[in-house]
Order: sequence, then structure tokens, then C-alpha cells
Amino acid sequence: MELLIWLAITGAASITGYIQSRRFVRRKLRFVDAVQRPSAAVVAGVGAAVVAAPVAWLLPWVGPIAAAVFGAGVGVGVHHGAKDTKRLPGI
Repeated sequence: MELLIWLAITGAASITGYIQSRRFVRRKLRFVDAVQRPSAAVVAGVGAAVVAAPVAWLLPWVGPIAAAVFGAGVGVGVHHGAKDTKRLPGI
């Protein structure tokens, strides 16, 4: 039962991070050239994981792996959002 709760929390955090970061890049950062660099996704993912780590450490059902998965979701969301701005400039 504990594993199922952990998977649900981790999955929800990862999906939320992905959706929000992709939406933010598509709407707010579409004219910023720095977001088109491959390192932007890595920096965003690592930054999100670092910010989420203390919160994950304090919560009983969440651990450092959940913070890393959340950071990965944010990084992938930034990457896909940057690709969307290249393909669909009028978004």
C-alpha cells in the first residue's frame, strides 16, 4: 500500500511538473533564445530537483527519488516546450 501511495505522489508531481513547465516555455519563453539551447532543459531539471529535495525530505511518503523524477519531468517539459516554439511560432 505504501508503494502505491509513493507511486501516485511521484507520478502526479512528475506529470504536473512536465505540463506546467511545457506550458510556461510555450507561453512566456517563446521569444527567449536561451531556452532553445539543450542545456536549458538540463538546468531547469536540476534546479527543480534541488528545490524539491528539501520538500521531499520533509514529507513522510516522498523521498529523494521523487524529487529526481520531478526534476526529470520538468526538464523534459522544458525540452518539449522549446521544440514546440520552433515548430509552432504563433502559439
